[in-house]
This record gives sequence, C-alpha cells and structure tokens, in this order.
Amino acid sequence: MGNADIKKLPVGIESFEEIRTEGFYYVDKTAMIRDLLRKWGKVNLFTRPRRFGKSLNMSMLKCFFEIGCDKALFDGLQISKETSLCDEYMGKFPVVSVSLKGVEADNYETARNLAVKVINEEARRLQYLLESDRLSREDKELFSLLLKKDMDDETLCCSLRELSELLQKHYGQKVIILIDEYDVPLAKASNRGYYDAMVALIRNLFEQALKTNDNLYFAVLTGCLRVAKESIFTGLNNPKVLSITSVRFDEYFGFTDGEVREMLQYYDLMSAYDSIKSWYDGYRFGNVDVYCPWDVISYCDELTDDPTAEPKDYWSNTSSNDVVKHFIEKVDDGLTKSELEALVAGETVIKEIHEELTYNQLYDSIGNIWSVLFTTGYLTQRGKPDGKRFKLAIPNIEIWNIFTEQIMEMFKENTVKAGD
Repeated sequence: MGNADIKKLPVGIESFEEIRTEGFYYVDKTAMIRDLLRKWGKVNLFTRPRRFGKSLNMSMLKCFFEIGCDKALFDGLQISKETSLCDEYMGKFPVVSVSLKGVEADNYETARNLAVKVINEEARRLQYLLESDRLSREDKELFSLLLKKDMDDETLCCSLRELSELLQKHYGQKVIILIDEYDVPLAKASNRGYYDAMVALIRNLFEQALKTNDNLYFAVLTGCLRVAKESIFTGLNNPKVLSITSVRFDEYFGFTDGEVREMLQYYDLMSAYDSIKSWYDGYRFGNVDVYCPWDVISYCDELTDDPTAEPKDYWSNTSSNDVVKHFIEKVDDGLTKSELEALVAGETVIKEIHEELTYNQLYDSIGNIWSVLFTTGYLTQRGKPDGKRFKLAIPNIEIWNIFTEQIMEMFKENTVKAGD
C-alpha cells in the first residue's frame, strides 16, 4: 500500500462523518448501536473519564439515526451486518443533538449565554422547520424564539422539549435527544461559585426535555461523573446509568488490546506495543481492559513522523489535574499517606466507591476524593469488587507520572514554607 493510501490518524477529531469521509483511521465501535437498541432505557447516561471517545460515539449515534443521514458512512462497519436493524432504525428519527462542553465560564451570566448559544446553534441547524407546512404560525413563532440570543429563562429551559415537539410535528415521528458532556457546566460552576444557579438551570432543562416529554423516543447523555439524582435528575424516572463499573457497553469507550494491536500492525508500529501498553493501558471498564484512545492515537501519530519518539503524557495536558492535587493536599494522616505510598509503589488499596456524587461536594471528604479519582480515570479497579469495595490501582505509567509530579510539587511547596 502506497503512503498516499495510508489512513490518517484522527487526532482530536470527534466527528464521525469527518472520520469516515476524510480518510481517517476508525476503530469500529458501531456495535454499540445494536446493543443500545436492544436494551435502551428512556434516558441512558454513559459516564467515562475524559478522552475516552464519548463525543465521537455521540456523533456516530446522530449519523446513524437522523433522518436524511448518509447510510454509506456505515458501509463495511459492524452495524451494517445487522441488516434488519438497519432497515428499521437507520435514518428514521429526528435528532436533537447538543454538547454542553463549551458551557463553562467564570460567572453564571456568561455560562448561561453560552448555553443559549448552544440552543441557537442547534435551532439554526433545524431551521428548515420554518418552511414546514405541518407547523402552524404559532409553532414557527415559538421556533423563532429559539434562534434569538436574548431568550428568557422559560424559553431556555423549555428549548430542548420544544425542539423535539416541533420536530415530532414535522416528521410525525418521536425524537432522539443526545446531550454530550452534560456535566461540564456543573464542574465549572462548582469551581467558580455559581453552582446552585447552574444546577437549577440544568435541572429545568433536563426535566422538561427528558421527563414530561411525550415527543421523546429515547435520550443518551454522556459525562465524566454520575451526578446524584437529587441534584439534576430530580423527578426523572431513574436514568439507566452505564458507568465504568457496568459490564454492558464496557468495550465501546476506550480501545481494547486487540484494537490497539490491529492499529499498530496497520501503521507498522508493533515494535512500540510494549511501551504503549505500559504507558496507556491498564483501565478496567466492566469486564474489559482498555487503553486511553486519545493517548494511543496521539503517540502513534507522533511515531509515524519520528520512530524514535518517546511516550509522553498526552492525557493530562488536555485538562487540569485538580483532583490529584486535592487528594495529595488532604494526605495528612498516616493512613492515607501509607495508601498513597502503596499506590505509587504499584500496589492496590481497598476503598468504598460511591459513584453518585454532587459536584459541590467532590472534595469535602477524603472518602469522596477516592471515588472521584476512580470515576475520572486516575485510579482503576483490579479484580472483582466486593459490593462497593474496590481494589484500586494507578492504571499506567502516564498516570503514575501525574501522581509523582504532584507529590513533588507538594514537597517543594512544603519545603519552601518550612524555610520561610
């Protein structure tokens, strides 16, 4: 195969359509669609650490279900073998798709404006509804409000529900709602002191769209943390939560060992297998061991230019490592210190994990911090849990480096303080 035919590595590309049409390498996760259709709940929440392919999978779902989709995007992929399922579901639904990833700001007003922008953008994508002969003049006036950047709170909170109502009227078909990175606004609000206002907004938005909505077929949400029901899913029939401890869907986020080997063979990089495994593997989701896809793709991309490139930390460079910092700051009692030493020495510690957390209490107790380290990917599970008690370990060299760097930082600061 000539160099021109070799597929490009999709560094940072989260659009399924772009990957499939622009000659990028794709690790086939489309069987997730089959599993979702066989076992969906009304509201499905996938929680995974950042950079494990959540947004790409959401883009894939939109490309599959949306009316007018390009069916050729799925040619040759696993889902295409499920012919009756494809006939029944592919390209058959109106889809409302939003990402809350960008709704983060230093104050509530700006964050709210960014949320409005997200709704504006989705409304613009659907503005063919203004031409629909199935919508009344009032329907179209309602839709026009969703295009304006100065919408009031009622309009904003009802926006996803109203979009789904108008789509349902236009197509005579129930709607799929996709909400990516649902918890980013909460994380930022919690750090910046406007948490209560943001929780109220997100709760209202979700309650309207996901609870009292006769136009909803099903919804899929993704995020890093499973936020406690009382904070934003109040009154919602329990969402079906598919977290890093769930066996169902366990292989659809992150790369399995087989997928990594296949990629390395394709790019003639098998000689790097051992270092990739020790640096980027080691996560366990459900019953499957997985690699962080962001790291594997980034390092392979570098190796195709420079075969002598050393592995490095791609993952933590994409975001802050506050949680490790908070953890190490709280390490004062002898017990936690010896547990930290055990982790850094490659051993496991046994801890009770609570997957339901609220952002404003993440760092309240050392107990919560263990849970956060686990759900956000800084620690992983080894062996089988005993009820809520998990054997926790640092997954790989990359994360080990983050811990040791933060520990060194702390020592430096403490030494400086001592010498003041």
